[in-house]
Amino acid sequence: MIRFVFITGGVVSSLGKGISSGALGALLQARGFKVRLRKLDPYLNVDPGTMSPTQHGEVFVTDDGAETDLDLGHYERFTGVVSRRSDNVTTGKIYSEVITRERRGDYLGATVQVIPHVTDAIKDFISADLTDEDFVICEIGGTVGDIESLPFLEAIRQKANELGPERSLFIHLTLLPHLTVAGEVKTKPTQHSVKELQSVGIKADVLLCRSDTSIPLEARRKIALFCNVRPERVISAPDVDTIYEVPLVYHEQGFDTEVCKHFGIESNRKLNLRRWHDIVRRTKNPEGQVRIAVVGKYTELPDAYKSLAEALDHGGIANNVGVKMNWIDSEIFEKEEIVHHLEGVQGILVPGGFGERGAEGKIAAVKFAREHKVPYFGICFGMQMAVIEVARNLAGILEAGSTEFGPVDEQVVGLLTEWNNSGKLELRSENTDLGGTMRVGSYPCALKQGSLAREVYRTDKIVERHRHRYEVNISYLEKLESCGLSFSGLSPDGRLPEIVELKGHPWFVGVQFHPELRSKPFDPHPLFESFIRAAVDHSRLV
Repeated sequence: MIRFVFITGGVVSSLGKGISSGALGALLQARGFKVRLRKLDPYLNVDPGTMSPTQHGEVFVTDDGAETDLDLGHYERFTGVVSRRSDNVTTGKIYSEVITRERRGDYLGATVQVIPHVTDAIKDFISADLTDEDFVICEIGGTVGDIESLPFLEAIRQKANELGPERSLFIHLTLLPHLTVAGEVKTKPTQHSVKELQSVGIKADVLLCRSDTSIPLEARRKIALFCNVRPERVISAPDVDTIYEVPLVYHEQGFDTEVCKHFGIESNRKLNLRRWHDIVRRTKNPEGQVRIAVVGKYTELPDAYKSLAEALDHGGIANNVGVKMNWIDSEIFEKEEIVHHLEGVQGILVPGGFGERGAEGKIAAVKFAREHKVPYFGICFGMQMAVIEVARNLAGILEAGSTEFGPVDEQVVGLLTEWNNSGKLELRSENTDLGGTMRVGSYPCALKQGSLAREVYRTDKIVERHRHRYEVNISYLEKLESCGLSFSGLSPDGRLPEIVELKGHPWFVGVQFHPELRSKPFDPHPLFESFIRAAVDHSRLV
């Protein structure tokens, strides 16, 4: 029997519904249940693929090639359950499907309306592509009261009514602001948020109350009284030192116990939280610290690199060290002396990105890492800039550049126009729509014998997630390898460079894919584990 848990948010956005969903999934897993997590996003974009990272944050990519909300990254990092295309839907995707059905005549002449046609499509999504899961946790994006969220709230109200209370549960995440002057937490915003939720026919079964402090007993009783929930189901969700402490704190507060009680499951069912205790212990008590410079172009919004930051932390957990990240706007290096910003760091990472802005600054960061023997990790765009730097300064290809920035004499990096996707030929051109047209999703890669990549992965074949339009031009392989840049990973047909390494450097690796998307605190990605280990070794040398 599949049980459905619906998580909504109130008062303000960015309270952490994604982390709360992932943490609940982890707690249910620790009790032996099989879980699946899904995100319903209210914006009109079909997916976040064309949205600015400075507005929306990172785009998380699934194995099956979906560009999704970053919360799916939280789901994977907390549960290890691989997300699919069917786990994220938007208003844009729902309306596209409804309009397509209407054009085909599927509605047999009926007037197409939000209720029942749009809400039915949402309910179909909620129930689709499920097998033997015990729990399906559905997070509804946005904040209760937003006009965009109304169709989704109506859909989950209908779905819960169809399922009955024995198979459905509503969790509402709210904020309890702490007023320093008054010396107390205020419950009124939560009361109003719950009232707003009730106005659309949904009664919260459990309240998760975010605050920078624990909730006093009297405040819990007051919330329970005014919001019509039991006091033990007013769960305190205080700030913590690391997000991986959230499952432990939620368990201490009785969160998973109350969820089990709601569904008639014995709350004393076997529970194993050793994994999370170990992760928190390693995070809070590192044996040392390394500083990693992340040279990007969206550094003003940390969420733009959410999976990357977490993967670096996972590398630290694997090496028992803390990782301090220096977020540096690459444009600074086009105006200021680079040494002032990179001197003293133990590693340099250049992440993915799009467009020419800041590219020369990233190339300067690559050059600094190469010349000063600082461990370097280039991801996607960061690999391409590394190849261009080597082409210009070691191979003598002075006009080396990328067609992403406009016409260039030496197209070391160019637009990907065709590639093999599981036996199917994919074709693109400069006039192709931007949305959903990149090489996106999981692709295989063959590793070169004797390479660092082969040593790190401990296998000769890997599969990693991609998201990009431009590729390193394989026709430059011989000229670049002659000056020390090794193409240590290629697509199985040998046409697409996937990994490059620089011979004679302690640790210099560029990858075309996004390894951060596969990293988890209990299973760090091998490249990040190796990169942080190299940074630790570098710190001992200086």
